[in-house]
Amino acid sequence: MEPLKLTIYSDYVCPWCYVGQGVVEKLEQNFTLDITWRPYYLRPDTPPEGMELPPHVKAHMAQTNSKLKQMADDVGLPMVFPDRLPTTRLAHEATEYANRKGKGLEFHRAVFDRYYGRGEDISQWNVLMTVASEIGLDGADMRREVESGKFSEVVGIHLEEARELGIEAVPTYILNDEYAVVGAHPYEHFVKSLEEIERETGVHFQRKQ
Repeated sequence: MEPLKLTIYSDYVCPWCYVGQGVVEKLEQNFTLDITWRPYYLRPDTPPEGMELPPHVKAHMAQTNSKLKQMADDVGLPMVFPDRLPTTRLAHEATEYANRKGKGLEFHRAVFDRYYGRGEDISQWNVLMTVASEIGLDGADMRREVESGKFSEVVGIHLEEARELGIEAVPTYILNDEYAVVGAHPYEHFVKSLEEIERETGVHFQRKQ
């Protein structure tokens, strides 16, 4: 028996990544997981000041918002739909700071909540520093470290890894460094994937009683 290694490529402005947290939490309840969230830029062209959602994106989202809201409701996540798209560069680099402090998963969840749960601008330091403080980190120290450029390289390395893996959509879940599940799928889909991996490899993942 061994823990399931789960690497998740996501962006904070990806609504499917946000609702996908519910499945991850359910997997945590039933399996022993080693979870790592990795950065991805869904809209790398977003300027530092952010941007209004393009009309074609708004039109597409209008068709999917009800489904997203239902999925969020099903897993107990509040969900709003901001009209403005912030850059997520600072948020991803701040997440690396939180990772170094052993608070990466908590920080990740809290930043997601700020954007899709409350509609706040996660490109602003006052928001990110408040999140840091709420989970027991020093927000001022985080800002100093990120603004020094300390985490730009590591985020760049993770983004290059995503390109090398051929990741073009998020969320992308990498199971045990080998098997990819792309998109926000129901819990049962992941269980079937894990069972297939166990049959193919002979590896058995630790399940919680």
